[in-house]
Amino acid sequence: MHLMTNRLTLCRPDDWHLHLRDGAMLAAVAPHSARLGRAIIMPNLVPPVVTGADAAAYRDRIRAALPAGAPLQPLMTLYLTETTDPADVVASHRDGIIAAVKLYPAGATTNSASGVRDFDRVRPVFEAMAAAGIPLCVHGEVTDPEVDIFDREAVFIDRVLDPIRRATPGLRVVMEHVTTREGVDYVRANDAIGATITTHHLVINRNAILAGGIRPHYYCLPVAKRETHRLALRAAATSGDPRFFSGTDSAPHPDRAKESACGCAGCFTAPNWLPIVAQVFEEEAALDRLEQFVSLNGATFYGYPANEDRITLVRRADPAGAPAEIRADQDRVTVFDPGFPLHWHVEDPA
Repeated sequence: MHLMTNRLTLCRPDDWHLHLRDGAMLAAVAPHSARLGRAIIMPNLVPPVVTGADAAAYRDRIRAALPAGAPLQPLMTLYLTETTDPADVVASHRDGIIAAVKLYPAGATTNSASGVRDFDRVRPVFEAMAAAGIPLCVHGEVTDPEVDIFDREAVFIDRVLDPIRRATPGLRVVMEHVTTREGVDYVRANDAIGATITTHHLVINRNAILAGGIRPHYYCLPVAKRETHRLALRAAATSGDPRFFSGTDSAPHPDRAKESACGCAGCFTAPNWLPIVAQVFEEEAALDRLEQFVSLNGATFYGYPANEDRITLVRRADPAGAPAEIRADQDRVTVFDPGFPLHWHVEDPA
């Protein structure tokens, strides 16, 4: 990375956790991620992406939705179910169709009803993945109604994640959208594990959702936690530790579904995530480590080379423009508002 006070040139960033949806929503949101080098694409469609054939077809739809010449390489994942075929997982990875498998505990988040309830039933899949070197991406929350929603990540580590890793010690795991100090500490204490940190969890705590009125466009899962946890995430992201990397979890929903009596979880950050993250790193006096977080650490964990081409971030007095909303057919989708002006502008030589 080349660094000047107001100018950063870095390897083209990747996004190691991205929702692109399908149909009209895919067509609307895909161009906002087109500048990425690579992105791990979430499989929780309706119906979910459960086989290699599903993943190949979805990849074709994504490519068709991207602008001509877009550098984005979609890296597909399979949605793990209790009937997932280990042979299909291994063959799909060998053939370059998928990069990882995603574990959703049943009922944990959007479109997760097909997720896993009995983890013993998927143990053969974990064993096959460990042998083939296929990463497992986990949504790290238990769904037990007796567990407080703010404690579900920490309880998941003890009840689910640690037992899985002990039973299958060669399994490479990505703890997705880590949100707690306990999650950060667990990653730091273990090998063969990485963690994505979202843009919005670096910026908001639970007050943003609840203080002064309910703000549905800050509601996400895992839900934002106390300020002490947000500060732990910022420290991890800006530390240079290679186990932490950017996964935006950008998750578009129509406003009609967010602003309802039972609103959907998700923050749509794709249009402005990089200027937001640059601002966070500037505030933490860590701009010299920004490239590691957004461009290098995730690629290394997943076994890819760094992107060869570059982008430039320029800090200007005038704020960077980001749309307040986008349109998906007849629907509006609100773009995440970080609550502060964004002075880092993205310049793409491509």
